[in-house]
Amino acid sequence: MSELYQVSALTKFYGAKAALNDVTFGVEPGRLVGLLGPNGSGKTTLLKISAGLLQATSGQVLIDGQEPGSYTKAVTAFLPDRMALPTEYRVQDAVAFYRDFFSDFDTAKAHAMLADLKLEPSQRIGAMSKGTQEKLQLCLTMGRQARLYLLDEPLGGVDPAAREYILRTILCNYNEDAAVVISTHLIEDVETALDEVLLLKDGALLAHKNADELREESGKSLNEYFREVFRC
Repeated sequence: MSELYQVSALTKFYGAKAALNDVTFGVEPGRLVGLLGPNGSGKTTLLKISAGLLQATSGQVLIDGQEPGSYTKAVTAFLPDRMALPTEYRVQDAVAFYRDFFSDFDTAKAHAMLADLKLEPSQRIGAMSKGTQEKLQLCLTMGRQARLYLLDEPLGGVDPAAREYILRTILCNYNEDAAVVISTHLIEDVETALDEVLLLKDGALLAHKNADELREESGKSLNEYFREVFRC
């Protein structure tokens, strides 16, 4: 099976500091991949370059064989780590925006997820808590029928009661032709769902491994392994 998401020798400098340093990996369709690493390891930079929001210093990203641009943005659903919509928007405005902007957006599915999470159409983004804003963005992102989902800390500000629902939403709303890359610190919440893990440290890729193989080799859970590798 050919790789849907390919990253080759990707490097990004901010001044003299390398946020990413020669990162190379590939992800096939149908895979749920955990992007793991401490703060400042380059996870958000990698996702933003892949989503076409940042320019790499060198190297290449290919999504379905294309470099980031109009085509890849049409097949990639990106969930940023902070609210990207105008705070004066209401939930219904956000849904209308996604419906008009993305041809693969399923309005009925988005409304169903919003109702499950008790988000009212008239709620204004600026009056929401950070966790509620994250729930809204996740419903909008997973309402798309994309080929690649890039999710930056989708569980970060969400209460524990909603995490199980959100993870189930992620798992149930992509198909075998799509792939999901999820950046998170909450490894315990997602590790049983992960097919593969990408470990980033100081902008470099430490490992890209099958999750089951990593557990078997290390004799540890992914959470225990992460804590050992990144112990201060």
